[in-house]
Amino acid sequence: MIKTVNRLLLGLVGLILVVVGGAVLAAGLGASVPSWWPFDGPDDVLLSKADRYRWRDEGWWWPAVIAVLAVLVILTLWWLLAQLRRGRLAEVLVDSGDGEGALLRGRALEGVLADEANRLDGVSDAKVALTGRRTAPRARVRMMMEPHVSPGMALRGLSEGALNHARTSAGLEELPAEVRLKAVKHRARRVS
Repeated sequence: MIKTVNRLLLGLVGLILVVVGGAVLAAGLGASVPSWWPFDGPDDVLLSKADRYRWRDEGWWWPAVIAVLAVLVILTLWWLLAQLRRGRLAEVLVDSGDGEGALLRGRALEGVLADEANRLDGVSDAKVALTGRRTAPRARVRMMMEPHVSPGMALRGLSEGALNHARTSAGLEELPAEVRLKAVKHRARRVS
């Protein structure tokens, strides 16, 4: 959901910037623009002399403008870096005993964890995502539960089974996990 909203907002902002930038470029090159457009030629400016001098006597105006623009730049850079950050762990560092270690693909470990969780009694579907650092991964597990299974039993089976096997096979001291359980929707039984 967040990815969809993020992409929609990014597309909308990009479209607005392209349209406004194209219109400013067209006006600057001397092309005809609509009568309501604020720039009507290559010699037009963004702020007129009257607009620039209106707030000149106010000592707070230009520092406030610069502070707002600086905050916008910082927020934009933070958002850009958040886009570049991976949501999932690409690889896990496994201690091989020789001092160098080996790299295990994160998707492979996720697949093994999900397969073992799917084999638990009462689990109809399990999805696993690894996050964190490659030396200290964290697991996010979503399990769809059948109506007859106890959540406590499923959690115990997951922690003693799949998570324990993954932790020991990767040589990790700990593998913290966030588990979300959801019940499978089913029809009510008819009593006759």
